[in-house]
Amino acid sequence: MRKQTILVVEDETALAELLIYALRREGYSAIHAGTGRMAEERVRQEKPDLILLDLMLPDLSGFDLCKTASMEKWNIPIIMLTAKADMVDKLLGMELGADDYMTKPFDVREVIVRIKAVFRRIELATALAKGEAEAAIEIKDGIRVIKRQRVVLRDGEKVELKNKEFDLLLFLAENRGTVFTRPQLLDHVWGYDFPGDTRTVDIHVQRLR
Repeated sequence: MRKQTILVVEDETALAELLIYALRREGYSAIHAGTGRMAEERVRQEKPDLILLDLMLPDLSGFDLCKTASMEKWNIPIIMLTAKADMVDKLLGMELGADDYMTKPFDVREVIVRIKAVFRRIELATALAKGEAEAAIEIKDGIRVIKRQRVVLRDGEKVELKNKEFDLLLFLAENRGTVFTRPQLLDHVWGYDFPGDTRTVDIHVQRLR
């Protein structure tokens, strides 16, 4: 399994070395950049999974790097590290795309905890997005069937369907390209012991159309 890579952007050598040591002990791959320009190069070359970003750097500020990350669509989570405790700075950092914010001095163990929390949030969001995508079936004419929520959308607008109408549409959507007889649809959608007849299928198909 590939190690997650964390870019430490910090111009204080002692602190950078401490963070890198702690990260590697925790099983991460850690790389360092002492300036904003160097950080930009490391991101483009190494493509890290997360950035620990000092706000005060000798060339670019952490805010500048956040702006670059947004413009270039780095799509990399950022935890800001700074000696500033001003709420305005914290809010600005978050508005510019930082995922978390820690004020110096801090305990390195807390940095590790924050990193793990960010990765957990990303994993959860990815899993939810994947689950929703897998549970949704695109048909045609802007029609989308969302299985888990039992919702049908047409061009983003919800379509009101009765339970069996939804069941029938879902069954047909999951078996596109297959031809079914009316009795087969009755068996699959209503159940073999349903007391109705094939006219029930005709009526529901007509409603769906």
